Amino acid sequence: MSDLGPVAWPPEPIRTERLVLREPEARDRAAFIELLASPEVHTYLGGPRPRDELGREMPGAPERWPGSFVVDLGGAMIGQILLRRATGHRRPAAAGKADLGYLFLPRAWGFGYAAEACAAALDWFDGVLPGEPVVLHTQTANVGSMRLAAKLGFTEVERFHAWDAEQWLGLRSPVTRSD
Repeated sequence: MSDLGPVAWPPEPIRTERLVLREPEARDRAAFIELLASPEVHTYLGGPRPRDELGREMPGAPERWPGSFVVDLGGAMIGQILLRRATGHRRPAAAGKADLGYLFLPRAWGFGYAAEACAAALDWFDGVLPGEPVVLHTQTANVGSMRLAAKLGFTEVERFHAWDAEQWLGLRSPVTRSD
């Protein structure tokens, strides 16, 4: 995965009805460690990383790059949205396209925050890179992620077997603005 290309970064924080999408900050370090060490979050992502290892390896301020948004609720990080270029994707249908990824802390599940945050990130993407498609992949066993993909307008391109599980690849057609 690589960055998105020629986009102005960081953007002004993106505000939704309940959330703020913003650049990662040093105050988010503990939440990033919690997110990456969570067995629940990583059920469909190959398993969590050891908390002590993350504590040693993670810099004081989490990495910043175009397309990496912290999802903030009331001043605290509850998740992360990633939009990255899928340059080395194993599936030809995804190669070179922007890839949407998201991780949310379990305490934030079930409130519609992921749908709200992903929709806002996709709106931002459509504004800075109009006419570009976005892909999303998830395990078919991840029912919540499959529902979210459908809600966000992704349609199935293919299913394939990787990482010891059936995977789903979806595509969101380019949105063009008529300003």
